[in-house]
Amino acid sequence: MAAELTVPQLSAKHRPTLDQALSAIRSRAYWSPHPEHPKAYGETAPADGLAAFEALRGTRLDLGQPGTDGWTGAEVSPYGPELGVEYPHADPDVLLPAMKAGMAAWRDAGPEARALVCIEILARISARTHEFAHAVMHTSGQAFMMAFQAGGPHAQDRGLEAVAYAYEEQTRVPGQADWSKPQGKKDPLNLGKSFTAVPRGIALMIGCNTFPTWNGYPGLFASLATGNAVLVKPHPRAVLPLALTVQVAREVLAEAGFDPNLVALAVERPGEGIAKALAVRPEIKLIDYTGSTEFGDWLEANARQAQVYTEKAGVNTVVLDSTDNYKGMLANLAFSLSLYSGQMCTTPQNLLIPRDGIATDAGHKSYDEVVADLAASVGGLLGDDARANALLGALVNPDVKARLEAAAGLGEVALASREVVNPEFPDAVVRTPVLVKLDAAKPDPDAPYLSECFGPVSFAVAVDTTADALDLLRRTVREKGAMTVGAYTTSADTERAIEEVCLEESAQLSLNLTGGVYVNQTAAFSDFHGSGGNPAANAALCDGAFVANRFRVVEVRRQA
Repeated sequence: MAAELTVPQLSAKHRPTLDQALSAIRSRAYWSPHPEHPKAYGETAPADGLAAFEALRGTRLDLGQPGTDGWTGAEVSPYGPELGVEYPHADPDVLLPAMKAGMAAWRDAGPEARALVCIEILARISARTHEFAHAVMHTSGQAFMMAFQAGGPHAQDRGLEAVAYAYEEQTRVPGQADWSKPQGKKDPLNLGKSFTAVPRGIALMIGCNTFPTWNGYPGLFASLATGNAVLVKPHPRAVLPLALTVQVAREVLAEAGFDPNLVALAVERPGEGIAKALAVRPEIKLIDYTGSTEFGDWLEANARQAQVYTEKAGVNTVVLDSTDNYKGMLANLAFSLSLYSGQMCTTPQNLLIPRDGIATDAGHKSYDEVVADLAASVGGLLGDDARANALLGALVNPDVKARLEAAAGLGEVALASREVVNPEFPDAVVRTPVLVKLDAAKPDPDAPYLSECFGPVSFAVAVDTTADALDLLRRTVREKGAMTVGAYTTSADTERAIEEVCLEESAQLSLNLTGGVYVNQTAAFSDFHGSGGNPAANAALCDGAFVANRFRVVEVRRQA
């Protein structure tokens, strides 16, 4: 293929970005090349992005990929409108061999060229961030600003982070080495050695409904940067953001002289459920999955031919022991519980509070006072409907609504959920969080706080002491997993005890957050999302382990 984009051109354009990304993952300092503010993309970008999104509705997105045996698509926005976009339905017996055909040239290009091509893909996606934001909003139910930031620059950061880790791991071993072993009086033994990072095969990226790009990009770009072809299987309710991603990737690969079929899309017909069939095919050597524990466990047990990376469910906990900023603690927790209607894998669920209360800078607060004050803080935050809509977004599917409604019957309701009307999208299902009071005094293997209740549901769990809270924290992390743990304490001894639990159980901990950083937010290049060390996820986004097993190093020795 004739390359319109050459490696020297890509290097001049993107090598500085790659170097900065490499520096960032080593220093863990704040850095991002992707602007968070909508105005940073140009004066006409908001209108242009909306127009581009609207122009997609009711169209057929033809990617030109082989094996297309029909068309499918049935996305309905959580805000109400039908998207009406049709996507190619693939025959895997045709598509997968076509994807494999381009892998040798992609392998031979080497780690740097692959990284630079990946960064060009991300740069083109970044230029269309406003368009992607609407696509994320109308498939996930996120409010626009969250869809813009989390679905745009934050997702792009996570993709770039994966590229940096992939490059770092692939270049640990030199490409060439001269080897000479002295033999005393005899001539030395001389060999020339070459070392090549070779891909595993075809990677399957199984997308999620709530964060299609944020959760999808790490695996997609980690696999592509390490030489693998990537088959993207979106969630059937959130196809458009990943379909656009595949479209951009195919365009860039072709322009750079590589086979565009290195990245392809697999969309299922309603009720078809192709993920299981694809996951066990012998061509699939890598799988990235975000979603339910049930299917994640199935993949780990059954896709034995593949290296499987899963992010599943967990029970996220906050321990409330004491605080020197009571107002700040309440405000921080209220925002964390409300953001995107609690539909984040990092949202706190269990708030463990000693039944005798906690010490604060506002005086001693009983368990009932803490719960009532938190309920009031959430109510105040979401009291204005316009602000509530901007924070809550829409419930992503009927299952979340059903869990929310059922939660009110699990215990004493400290904060009832209320319906919020979105004047722009009257069909959107918008609900404020529910806060339920529970007691851990009586052992109950079926207690609601021992399982994940995904959505805007949280439990204020009364415990005898902080020590009992730590025992319950340890149990839930060990048995159910946790993506996040939060804690508030003014005691150095208690802080060390909480930290020890999290170190032993491999859970990411946030201490005494009272400002503009929240337990359910993580920053690429600095924060690890998940640890890979507890049942909530078997991998972390992003570390060396996330990329290193996506390739192997093959050595060729030659007599010198």
